[in-house]
Amino acid sequence: MTIEAAKEVLLTEERGLSAVRENIGEEFVKAIETILASRGRLVITGIGKSGIVGQKISATLNSTGTPSFFLHPVEAMHGDLGMVMSGDVVLAISYSGETSELNSLLSSIKKRGNPIIAMTGGRNSSLALAADIVLDIAIPKEACPLGLAPTTSTTATLAMGDALSVVLLKRKQFQAEDFRQNHPGGSLGQRLKVGVSEVMLTGDDIPWVSSDLSAIRTIEELNNKNRGVVLVLDDNKVLLGIVTDGDIRRALTSGKVLNEIDAAGLMTHDPITIDIDHMAADALSIMQRHEITALPVVDEKHRLIGLLHLHNLLGKGEFRFLV
Repeated sequence: MTIEAAKEVLLTEERGLSAVRENIGEEFVKAIETILASRGRLVITGIGKSGIVGQKISATLNSTGTPSFFLHPVEAMHGDLGMVMSGDVVLAISYSGETSELNSLLSSIKKRGNPIIAMTGGRNSSLALAADIVLDIAIPKEACPLGLAPTTSTTATLAMGDALSVVLLKRKQFQAEDFRQNHPGGSLGQRLKVGVSEVMLTGDDIPWVSSDLSAIRTIEELNNKNRGVVLVLDDNKVLLGIVTDGDIRRALTSGKVLNEIDAAGLMTHDPITIDIDHMAADALSIMQRHEITALPVVDEKHRLIGLLHLHNLLGKGEFRFLV
């Protein structure tokens, strides 16, 4: 009973997110373009649960390159409205769109000429009518069986905030080094400051084969080391190529017979590499830019020194995202 009830909550929230995803359209594009064109900051405002979610959205925006702050509607009406400058864009959050304190604030903001983006489930609400742009977060139903406690709706709000943050990050070409500069302290900041040599795999932890080893044995090395790649080296440990799961799939679909080819016949030549003098942040940027999960570390003669894997930077071992 308990487990099934928990699963039903998650299923209801999944359906809510699916509905929000299907409703994303030109209004979202307008919101992104408006924020990018702004000379100021993105001011987030909301009250109650929407305000709490709004504070998280503001924090995510700040850490990913979009200056933002949270403005409480009641405090704004008692002096804090002076924090809003002429170049700022306002993102107002209310699922119903009928939050009186928020709508009272918006009438004052409209007089100041700041663009207003509404994030609401009420397309015909007072908030939606007051806004210049409306982001629709309507969901089929709340996960709360009483239909009273904001559950699916707050999840949808948070997810839409993440969508804004990440799309803005991509449009601004915000990189890991920029992220590090915004996180000079804490585990993440320290992780990105370390050198490549401190996080790379070495010795027997590196999956590698010679170029003349059979394809079958190469695949065995891939499976045994479980790094998602196998490096192909010559007798002097010079990196010749790399074999990935994708290389194997391409070989199979092209009609190659694995029993008849060697590692050289599987590998991708001249893989992307990094030298040992770089920082972990540099490696993460390269992986992000080229959409790869493994990065060989080589010396000036292209001899293998180590291997960086995304898991060592992000998900496993000593270094983790903790923000």
